[in-house]
Amino acid sequence: MTGAPRERVCVFGGSFNPPHVAHMLAASLAVGMFDMDRVLVVPTYVHPFAKSLAPYEDRVAMCELAMGWLPRVEISRAEEELGGESLTLRLVTHLRNAHASADLFLLMGADLMLESSKWYRFDEIRKIAPPLLLGRVGVSYEGAPAPLLPDVSSTHIRARIGEGAWAEAARWLPAKVLVHIRERGLYATAP
Repeated sequence: MTGAPRERVCVFGGSFNPPHVAHMLAASLAVGMFDMDRVLVVPTYVHPFAKSLAPYEDRVAMCELAMGWLPRVEISRAEEELGGESLTLRLVTHLRNAHASADLFLLMGADLMLESSKWYRFDEIRKIAPPLLLGRVGVSYEGAPAPLLPDVSSTHIRARIGEGAWAEAARWLPAKVLVHIRERGLYATAP
């Protein structure tokens, strides 16, 4: 007699500074293409490279507005629970313990695979939560998946907001996220 199938849980971490349409698309693709039972969107608590971020509460709220309504997508505060500097190995180990009866995966844009050699103990991360790669326009290397995600970045969006180019930023942001940014005065001078 075989047991019930194991739950498939996808970890989608990032700064989400701010979350944009490519993040929404990635979460949806994880459910649809990789047949995930749950996608945990996990905003970074403290960036490991001391990158300046909007306040954690704002980034969590924006993730809720952008992706919290998507089926099978949950916004997780696991990084806050862990406290301190965010490290992917620490996060996936924590989530492995919290979801011991599930198969855990790590959702990554193909561009991040190029930086994986800089990650702390990436080989161990791969064992705990094998990466699921999504191709991104403009990212090409041997073995890279075909592009599915648009060429959009939070850095570019923050720069447009800082310049007051709201119409351009609005092309890449969920409407409710844009309203939150304006009401809270986020990124007014951020690069």
